[in-house]
Order: sequence, then structure tokens, then C-alpha cells
Amino acid sequence: MSTMTLFHSPASPFVRKVRVLLHETGQQERVALQEVQTSPVAPSPELLAGNPAGKIPALRLADGSVLHDSRVILDYLDSQHVGEPLIPAAGHARWRRLTLASLADAMLDAAVLLRYEQALRPADKRWDEWSAAQLEKIEHSLAYFEREALAEIDSRFDIAAIGLACALGYLDLRQPQLAWRERYPGLAAWFAEVERRPSMLASAPSR
Repeated sequence: MSTMTLFHSPASPFVRKVRVLLHETGQQERVALQEVQTSPVAPSPELLAGNPAGKIPALRLADGSVLHDSRVILDYLDSQHVGEPLIPAAGHARWRRLTLASLADAMLDAAVLLRYEQALRPADKRWDEWSAAQLEKIEHSLAYFEREALAEIDSRFDIAAIGLACALGYLDLRQPQLAWRERYPGLAAWFAEVERRPSMLASAPSR
């Protein structure tokens, strides 16, 4: 029985992170999905009622209170199951995995901003240098994961791996011209495996 409601958009990679964690921890049935139509220039009134920033995902709890920002929601949901936590509880492992998850989020932020620039901003107002800077952030992040963190990411499908997997999936969805697999074969091989996980298949957005 659903006791919580997740406000979402099917293509949002930040929502997808939450849905993957729900699946990985066996909590899907506890959360009902409620789709909202929102954008930076047209926020959803329903979403604004619980989240003044008007951003997704937002999670309404059984008591009516609302959590927002995917990192907060993931932390909360990871505390609500009895299995091994996907966010380490303490020590170096906690800070390292959260740092890797933050880098995946930074890549996602850049990719989403690039998408807004391409899809929402009028063509005569687009800023090429700004778009190039977002692409550089994506490339720097991909290069770091490939060269410095691939073994760590491959060791466990936890908060860091979920964030990276959703980021790579979003690049495929919205920035296919980047052809990132050609430059990062290690990441490509890793993603080829994890994108077949039931949680990733169940949360994949339609193109």
C-alpha cells in the first residue's frame, strides 16, 4: 500500500535516481507516482504548494510533509528499509561515495542546463560559450570517473553508482551527439552491464 507520493516527470534523471533506489531497496509499493508538468519558466502550482522552489522530485510523506531535492529524498528513503544501506553510514566510505554521487549530480546539472538552453531558450538568445562550458563540465566528470573512480563505482551499486548510471542514461537520452562511449570505454562497458539491472529498466524514460 502506498503511503508516500513522488511528484515526478518521467524524463527527469533526478527522479530516476529516486525510482532506482526504491526498486533496489524493495520500496516501490510504498510510493505512488504522480506526474507533474513543470519547467523553469512554468512551475506546477501543485508542486509549488509543497516545494517553494517548484522543482522535482518532491516526496510527500504520509503525514503530508514534503521532502525535496533528490539527495534529501534518497537519504530519507535509504533510512526506511532493513537491507544494507546504499549510503554508507559513517567514515571515509560515506564521504567518498557521497562525493562521487555529487560529481554525478554536477554532470547531470550541466546536462540539464544544456538541455534547457537548447530546447527552451530562443535561438537568437543562446550563448555558445556558456553551452561550451557545460559540455566541458560533462567531459571533465566523465574523464574523472573513467580514470580515477571506475573500480570504486564497479565495486557496488550504491548511491554513487546510481547517480552515475542515471547521468549516463540522461546523456544518451538528451545529448546523444556527445557519443561518450567512444572516449570512455571503461564507463561504456560498466554501463552496458548496469543498464540491464531491473531497477534501471523499470525507470528508463521513453524516448
